[in-house]
Amino acid sequence: DNSDDLKAHRVIIAIGRSGNYRKLGVPGEERDKVYNRLHDAKTYCDQHVAVIGGGDSALETANALAQCGAQVTLSYRKAQFNRPKPENIQRLKQHASGTGQEKEQKQGSVTLMMASQLKTIGDDSVVITDTQGNDQTLKNDSVFAMIGREAPLDFFRKSGITVRGDKNATWWITLGLMLATFTFFYHWKKPGTWLPIAETFEKNGWFPHNLGPWLSSLAQVFNNPANPLGTLKLSAAGLPGKTGGSPGFWFSLLYCTLIVTFGIKRIRRRRTPYVTWQTLSLIIIQCVPLFLLPYLFMPWLGHLGLFDSGLGQTVADALFPLADYDPHGREYWRAFGLILAWPLFLWNVFTDQPQWTWLGISLVQTFVLIPTAIYFWGKGVYCGWICSCGAMAETLGDTHRHKMPHGPFWNRLNMIGQVFLLLCFGLLALRVLAWTGDVSWAQNIFKGTLNTSKYGGYLPGLNYAWFVDLFWAGILGFGLYFHFSGRVWCRFACPLAALMHIYARFSRFGIVAEKEKCISCNVCTSVCHQGIDIMSFANKGLTMQDPQCVRCSACVQSCPTGVLAFGQIDGQGATLKLDPPWLAASPLRMAQAATLTINGQGIPS
Repeated sequence: DNSDDLKAHRVIIAIGRSGNYRKLGVPGEERDKVYNRLHDAKTYCDQHVAVIGGGDSALETANALAQCGAQVTLSYRKAQFNRPKPENIQRLKQHASGTGQEKEQKQGSVTLMMASQLKTIGDDSVVITDTQGNDQTLKNDSVFAMIGREAPLDFFRKSGITVRGDKNATWWITLGLMLATFTFFYHWKKPGTWLPIAETFEKNGWFPHNLGPWLSSLAQVFNNPANPLGTLKLSAAGLPGKTGGSPGFWFSLLYCTLIVTFGIKRIRRRRTPYVTWQTLSLIIIQCVPLFLLPYLFMPWLGHLGLFDSGLGQTVADALFPLADYDPHGREYWRAFGLILAWPLFLWNVFTDQPQWTWLGISLVQTFVLIPTAIYFWGKGVYCGWICSCGAMAETLGDTHRHKMPHGPFWNRLNMIGQVFLLLCFGLLALRVLAWTGDVSWAQNIFKGTLNTSKYGGYLPGLNYAWFVDLFWAGILGFGLYFHFSGRVWCRFACPLAALMHIYARFSRFGIVAEKEKCISCNVCTSVCHQGIDIMSFANKGLTMQDPQCVRCSACVQSCPTGVLAFGQIDGQGATLKLDPPWLAASPLRMAQAATLTINGQGIPS
């Protein structure tokens, strides 16, 4: 074998075939009158022809046949066209008496049967089930099955190339291992759950509970909590019987490390100003207010005595109440609530007694600041630039975004987050009711639904803290990262995202498309880790305003022809403005903007 190994960034496989035509899967499709391509429309003049499909190929075939005088019936399984270009739809409607909706209508040479299904193909007829479920027998001379081709996947598999979407034994084994790993990890991090992993580690003095004596033996400075190193020691190792530090500190440290490491890789991989500023924002917010503030800065100031009297004590009592269980003596972990709004972070609202400062902060965050920002910049202003869940999805999950499943079934699962949001509002109502008086039944239901039961401890699946906060946000949220993309939690189950989904319906934000540039390559849809069919907007020149969008910029950045751009639109759909150049997200548009026209020649500036 004299073959050489060659290094390449990309490989183009030009094997001269695009796969076999898709099958209709109905009786009679093997008949000679069934075709997959239209060579000469004039051959079918005055014939009764059925065209099956709803893409550009199907519409172009129907239009060409109708133009030549054929009596065309176009059957499409959906109630409306989403993929074809507007000009093809418009031309089809000119041949038909209807508007392309569910009712079958006819004008000239075209009958549209939307939301219908081909059932059988006979010698001189076809049977199509209409939108009402009734079988229609139609006279027929020819059938055109314009439903696309199957990719030549067998060729790739035989060549040892992994095919996206294949679920072989390795896929299932690695998925199981990931879920098992994060089941262990999150039960190690959170005590009081049905798996006593955290208690076992603490009881036996295993990591990180064995760090305290070791650090103390290294240097005396670790024993002085008024010193930054002494503060870190308490956060990292805790104290016997004190649960405020230890695993939570190491989890946050690992979280920051991953976001910084993979954030830098993302900036180098996607060289646009938008990605650079967005990733830096996520790194800074994660490392400062979500790590250094609760684990170092605030506890250190507390050990220095700044919160022992006067204004400092007043502020600390309002934000970080005294706590015997915490090694620092105060609940500095509540600082997470400065960034993570209710109901994503609900522990500053669902307190035993009302904490009015946090209630005020949460009210302003969730119902004033976030909806105002979303109105101008979309849901991604929080999900894509601030949220710690989004930070991990955009950094560690950046190379896995193409694994998010698409389609109607998965879109219906988006409602899981709405269910969790309703549960949060129900818990809030119970909490307020319990605050207003001695309403023991409300108190008991609240505590049992949130994190405890009358039997004591956690019951898997019967409380919010385990099922949503630990199982969905943690075990599934991260366990499915490398198999279903990093936005599983964000897209399907996050209650705050579900609330922002509602706000986003009134937003001016949109992804503006220039349909003249669109080549319907589907790259934009394939890289969307929110499961949005972006191409169905782009190839029609429509502004994409799906509330699921988190402004990650992958579709804008990956578009090979520069079709897409972030912008704002008015109520009539007119573009108000695009993002400024310092936030450019499209490399192609950046290159075009950097070209000066001198004497009619394009000269790179």
